[in-house]
Amino acid sequence: MKAARIHQHGDPAVIRIEEIARPVPAAGEVLIEVAATSFNPTEVALRSGALRDLVPVTLPLTLGWDVAGTIVELGEGVRTHAVGDQVIGWIDGAAAEFAVADAAALVTAPTAIPLADAAALPLAGLTAWQAVERARLVPGERLLVNGAGGGIGGFVVQLAKRAGAHVAATASPRSRQAVLRHGADLIVDYTTSSLGDALEGQVDVVLNLVGLDEPRSAALAALVRPGGRIVSVTNEFETPIAERVVARNDPAQLAELVALVDNGTLTVEVAERHRLTDLASLHRRSEAGDIRGKVVVLPVP
Repeated sequence: MKAARIHQHGDPAVIRIEEIARPVPAAGEVLIEVAATSFNPTEVALRSGALRDLVPVTLPLTLGWDVAGTIVELGEGVRTHAVGDQVIGWIDGAAAEFAVADAAALVTAPTAIPLADAAALPLAGLTAWQAVERARLVPGERLLVNGAGGGIGGFVVQLAKRAGAHVAATASPRSRQAVLRHGADLIVDYTTSSLGDALEGQVDVVLNLVGLDEPRSAALAALVRPGGRIVSVTNEFETPIAERVVARNDPAQLAELVALVDNGTLTVEVAERHRLTDLASLHRRSEAGDIRGKVVVLPVP
C-alpha cells in the first residue's frame, strides 16, 4: 500500500509517498481501508520536530491522525465492530491506503455526509467540543472566537451557538461567508479592524484558536469584561482568568458529534479535497498561512 511517511524531521520535503507493507491488526485492533484522512496544522509541528518533546515518535512515521474508512479485517477479540462497518476516529498513521486502529477508538461514521468528508470531524471536532465545554457558556453570554475561519473554528462557532452564546468571530474576508454560515452573529475582520475598537470590555468569554505572542495575548485578554474568562487551545495566557485546553481522544464525545451531524445540528464543511501526493504542498501552504477550514486528504488513486 502507499503511505505518506517521514524518515526524519525537517521541512515539507521530508514527506515521502512510499510503498510499504499493509499492516496487520493485532488483538483488539481492526484494519481500515482508508476513505480519507484530513490535514491538521499541528502535523506541521510534528513533521518539523517542534513537538518532539511533547509527542515523541518513532521514525519512520506514517502521518495522519483523522481517519474515515471501512473495516476490512478484525483482530482477535474484536466484538464491537464488523467487517464492512464504516467508521471514523482519531488514530495514528491514517495518511495511507490502509491503517490499523484500536477498535475502541472508532465510532460509526455519520450517514448524512460522504464518508470521506467525515474525516474532517475527529480531531477538530473533539478539540472544539472540549474547548466549548471548558468555556462553561451560559445562554446569552458574549463569546469571541479568535480564529473562527480555521478547521476547529467552524465547529466552535456551531457548538457555541448551540450552547446559546452570542458569537463574535475574527475572520479574514475569504473566511467570512463560511463563518456566517456556521452561525456567527458578528464578524470582525482582523486584517482591517482593531479588536479593541470593536469589542473592548464587551466580551464574557474569549475562545482562542490562534498562536499568539505575549503582546497579542495581552491585547486579547484586555477585551474581556471583569469576571470574564479565556479558554485557549494554543498558547498559555499570563492571566489567572485563562485556561488552556489540550485536546484528548474521547470516542464517546466523538459519537455525540456524529449524532449532531446526522440530526442536522452540526455541519461538516470541507474547504478543499486533495490526494496524499499533495500533502507536502499542504504543509507548505499551512506554513505560509494559506489554509482555511478543513482539508480532506484522499488516498492515492
